[in-house]
Amino acid sequence: MTAELVRGQNHTLPQTRLEIRVSAGSPVVAGATLGDERGTVRGAEWIAHPASHRVPGLEVSRQAAADHRLAVDLDALPDAVHRVTVLLALPMGAGRPGRFGAVAAPFVAVTGLDGTEIATFTLTGLDTESAVSALELYRRQGVWKVRAVGQGYAAGLAELLADQGVAEAAELAASIQEAVASGLARSVTPPPRTPDGERVGHPAGPAVSGGNGRPPAPAQAPEPLDDPAASHAEAPGGPINYAHPRRQTSAPPPPPPTAPPAAPGQPAQPVAGDATGWSMDERLYNQIWGMFEDLARAVAAYRSAVDFAESRMDQELDRTLSDPRSRIGGAGDRAREEARAKHDELTGRAREALERDLAQLAAESAVVEPALPAAYAGWDNPVWHGYRVPMEIPMALRIGDLHLPEGIGLRIPLLVRLPLERGIWVDSGRTASEAAASSTGDQLRRLAMETAVALAARLLAVYPADEFSVHVIDPAGSAAGPLSPLVASGVLAGPPAAGAEGVSSVLAHLTRRVDLVQMAIRAGAADALPPDLDTGEQLLIVNDFPHGFDDRAVTQLRYLADEGPSVGVHLLMVADREDASAYGPVLDPLWRSLLRITPVADDHLADPWVGHAWTYEPLRAPQGSRVLEKVLALVAAARRAGYR
Repeated sequence: MTAELVRGQNHTLPQTRLEIRVSAGSPVVAGATLGDERGTVRGAEWIAHPASHRVPGLEVSRQAAADHRLAVDLDALPDAVHRVTVLLALPMGAGRPGRFGAVAAPFVAVTGLDGTEIATFTLTGLDTESAVSALELYRRQGVWKVRAVGQGYAAGLAELLADQGVAEAAELAASIQEAVASGLARSVTPPPRTPDGERVGHPAGPAVSGGNGRPPAPAQAPEPLDDPAASHAEAPGGPINYAHPRRQTSAPPPPPPTAPPAAPGQPAQPVAGDATGWSMDERLYNQIWGMFEDLARAVAAYRSAVDFAESRMDQELDRTLSDPRSRIGGAGDRAREEARAKHDELTGRAREALERDLAQLAAESAVVEPALPAAYAGWDNPVWHGYRVPMEIPMALRIGDLHLPEGIGLRIPLLVRLPLERGIWVDSGRTASEAAASSTGDQLRRLAMETAVALAARLLAVYPADEFSVHVIDPAGSAAGPLSPLVASGVLAGPPAAGAEGVSSVLAHLTRRVDLVQMAIRAGAADALPPDLDTGEQLLIVNDFPHGFDDRAVTQLRYLADEGPSVGVHLLMVADREDASAYGPVLDPLWRSLLRITPVADDHLADPWVGHAWTYEPLRAPQGSRVLEKVLALVAAARRAGYR
């Protein structure tokens, strides 16, 4: 039976391998400190946080997120540790809540590895605090217990750490926040949470687990329309609304009956659309995100098991080598063989569990991929051969694939919500990836622009013909080749802008549009907008930034990146960050506000659950295929028909 704790209450822990799950209404930083008998943290090596996410016996997430799972092995803690304090903090930054009183009360649950709740605690009563000691696990007379703490700190993470005796707490808190800011910039944004908070599993048979008996991870579905984050651009008196049109306020219906029950002892047969949602597209969207999370957690469990096996083997070998008696009669050799055998047994079991999970996810992917609508499908999917210009905006768009080295053949579609909630940066610079290292600078720049053009084509293809426009800034005219599909089809709002005058003209046009729509929304007078103003979604492709940009143009670009998405103006930049280094830190907020992708395979993206480094691969049309040109031709024809 779950113990629902209140502040100050404690409960005995029945086991030592645990998970601590955190749910919050907005992204929070989750960390933990190790304390001695007096509760003192002896140094930075006793703190797990996004910049140093693992200490002996404890692992936390590498970035801020609305949901966290902290892995705890109390038996693996150093002998001097008597207390583990779980801390939460709000990430710093413009536009982020500065106090817990402005967000939903965080909920913390201590569970077994099978997901069974042992104790829960809701952190109510917080107001001006921006950091809080949520709960602590402590050892008393050889028994581990959990206590609900809920102690908040108005001065934030620095005050919390100082209260636990951490030297140079302010500097450490600043480094943690810096790591969090960097993590938010590279993290894939998770989908909004569903009202019921659960991913619907298969009708029978074992569920996909994390390799340790963990049940399927919860899926996420559209947030309600009345959520401020969802309806930030809704005008009270007019038709402008850049929030997703299908967001609902009530719980979605369950999926329809799917596959028949599996035979006893056999895995369930996967079914496309096996998730909650109002439509098949929404169910597929939620299913893909569920697969993404399942794979992240399955690999995390495998890596954790391997690390545990290696750590235990090292400890046993250290004890053996430190005992002089092990040098007599071959005892040392036998001890080493036994330690290696235990290690191999543990890692073998972990690999078997991972292979089982990978096989089930691969089977699910095999039935989901052919069922995807065009917006979710790769360019090689036959669905594009029957493409027609849609009448409404889809829920999301596929912008690439993700995979991990443990499951190289299993690719998860990377879906981003529509309308876009953040801009995209296609990095044309050299990276540490093998694919980038084998390409020249000119090749990377061309591939980056081709990636941007393919993304723009997908956006044009999934929007109704009169609801999406694309503008291009190509200051030196260097992208004429990659831009030819957009130019030749006639789908651009105007010819690519070149030179300083062209840059200034396009930026002024889009800045004016953002200003006018924002004023109309604030005044509730959307019907008073000028008749020549296009209120449809706008995409600005910027090639070879910062070439052709002066200080004023850079300021306008930052303004569009910050203010544009809420009123339907989106940024797609193609740039090498090193080339913009002359502007110094003034552009750091710009880079962090954009989702960075690469024109070649690169392992720079992090998932929002455990922070794995995922290899991203852009979508490519099959060699020799004309699918992109055919789709753009249909979009152009639909536009011409609509203008008659």
